Amino acid sequence: MNEVSDYIAGASEPARSVLTALRDRALRLVPDADEGTSYGMPALRYRGRPLVSVMATKAGYSLFPFSADVVAGAIGGLHGFASTKGGIKFTDAQPLPDEAFDGIVLARRAEIDSALVTR
Repeated sequence: MNEVSDYIAGASEPARSVLTALRDRALRLVPDADEGTSYGMPALRYRGRPLVSVMATKAGYSLFPFSADVVAGAIGGLHGFASTKGGIKFTDAQPLPDEAFDGIVLARRAEIDSALVTR
């Protein structure tokens, strides 16, 4: 199943390009991630757990790393970005910096790895 690819294909521009770039970037960082769903959203999954989802919204985009700790760790270094406990919001006019996206994806991967090692 290609939930993320199907979601991206259904998006209009510029969202399609933004979502494609972020999916591709996440897959370069975590090449063994695969497409699936989590909490009803198309998401990349890693080791059977949700890794990251990026959704287009009326106001821009929301990035969900499925971890309040990862969001809290990232948002302190992101000035001017709105967030919720579970996600970070950004727009075409104020895109999420690549370094921040990479840090979020890698932090979530590390969190998943750690949780599965301690089991």
